[in-house]
Amino acid sequence: MNKRSYLSTILIIVFLFSLTSIQWNKELFHSGGGETLLQIIKSLFQPDLSISTLLLALKSAWITLAYAVTGISLALLIAFILGILASGVLFNSGFGRWLSFGVFRGTLSFMRAIHELVWAWLFVAAIGLSPFAAIFALAIAYGGALGRVFADILNDVPQEPLNALKSSGASKLHILLYAYLPMTASNMLSYTMYRFECAIRSSAIMSFVGLGGLGYQIQLSLSELRYHEVWTFMFFLIVLVSAVDLWSNMLRKRLIL
Repeated sequence: MNKRSYLSTILIIVFLFSLTSIQWNKELFHSGGGETLLQIIKSLFQPDLSISTLLLALKSAWITLAYAVTGISLALLIAFILGILASGVLFNSGFGRWLSFGVFRGTLSFMRAIHELVWAWLFVAAIGLSPFAAIFALAIAYGGALGRVFADILNDVPQEPLNALKSSGASKLHILLYAYLPMTASNMLSYTMYRFECAIRSSAIMSFVGLGGLGYQIQLSLSELRYHEVWTFMFFLIVLVSAVDLWSNMLRKRLIL
């Protein structure tokens, strides 16, 4: 058996073991769960469209978007710097490669290993319920994820154009500016926009810790069983993500053309 077969076998065994650890009885299901689910489904087709709720949803959506834009902007700055350093394109020596693959890649791994919600809790404990808690949490978590992908994209660049520049006497910085970055810009932009969509969802989720935004309003409405309002805020979140996806497609088409 190869490594994949071993891994698949282990995962199947773990899954089967997890099924045996569940107590399969009537207490597994909530007694009023069916009725609650029916109310939620009915509310999907009857969202709260009152002026006050729509204005609150619009304000909360703006807060969510502001967190996501600021957080992903800082993340992009972090990722661009650390991604280049972690890729090793500027270093050839043994010590330089150790810095790239040891220190910088290790830093990116640490940043993305901790979920942004955990980072948010840590910053809330440190600086209180401030918008900076959400922004810094997004910046660190997404900076780590973006930086790792940027480094891999830079490593996958075809070597022929690079060798041509090297033979002409171009420096490493010139090769980075005139070869690496132009050839990877489209892929980097595409992944950044995808992460921007994720940042909007994460921004809404982090609102549950009390930082404001759509997630906070969804939590309040759920706690008071106002499912009509829940779906209003959910629809605003869906519109935000869809708008970013549309914008991303437009930017990619322009970049390709």
